[in-house]
Amino acid sequence: MSEHTAVPSSPTRRRLWDRPILLLAATSLIWAGNSVVGKLAVGEIPPMMLTFLRWGIAFAPICFAARHVIVKDFKVLRQHWLYILLLGALGYTAFNSLFYLSAHYTGALNMSLIQACIPALVLIGAAFGFGARPTATQSFGAMLTMAGVAVIASQGQLARLAALSFNVGDVMLLAACVLYSYYALALRYRPAVSSISFLAGVALAAFVTSIPAFLWEASRTGFILPSLKGWAVVLYASLGVAFLSQLFFIRGVQLIGPSRAGVFVNLVPVFGAFMAVALLGEPLSAYHLVALALVIGGIVLAQR
Repeated sequence: MSEHTAVPSSPTRRRLWDRPILLLAATSLIWAGNSVVGKLAVGEIPPMMLTFLRWGIAFAPICFAARHVIVKDFKVLRQHWLYILLLGALGYTAFNSLFYLSAHYTGALNMSLIQACIPALVLIGAAFGFGARPTATQSFGAMLTMAGVAVIASQGQLARLAALSFNVGDVMLLAACVLYSYYALALRYRPAVSSISFLAGVALAAFVTSIPAFLWEASRTGFILPSLKGWAVVLYASLGVAFLSQLFFIRGVQLIGPSRAGVFVNLVPVFGAFMAVALLGEPLSAYHLVALALVIGGIVLAQR
């Protein structure tokens, strides 16, 4: 299946567009920054409003990028509208809402490390849901990753783990990761359309399904306009995370394939951890380093 994305016209941009390592590293950096802006959004813009505006703003540029293929793919997308609606609600609306809400209770460092468990959750889901048989190395890698998440959730204290006493924000984020893993597993049933057209369809679904949560939030807290910093967060989340990084990733997959491109996702917790410490001044504890080693080592083994 051929993929189409808008290719920059100038020679310099065209050279950048043909460098997968640079594109995929930039993708991971932008995704990692989402934890930082999620934390910066606290007190500046409500989480459901952020999710609503993120997809409302991102939808237009995504459609513009898909303009050459979306007409051709529209019939197939329409036939699968319920599937696309459910994916948008699960993988984008629910995940983003819980993600931004968790920032009110936990730090960006924890957010970066916990969401790194998604590949392990996908591996586990594929084994139980579709009968996939992971190798012993992959299984051990998944166990290491989940152990790293347990270290974060318990703050390195076995007593907290035994008593099931966890930070509510970490629990929210783990629930968001479970939902996103279901989204990732459901992608195996994706209709045969280009990636950019599919992104446009799911983005529209995310925008539509984010409306009820946004209205519920406004009914409880009142309609609160974002601050100037809040609007900056919205622009990063919509134009950076939801739009630009997706184009970069799609192009990277075109150039080197999904397996090699997927390895770059391992950089997200690394970038996120450094950004949380450097930009937000969050303390880096010994248990964070232990968790980071477990998470990264587990992901590397699980992807083998």
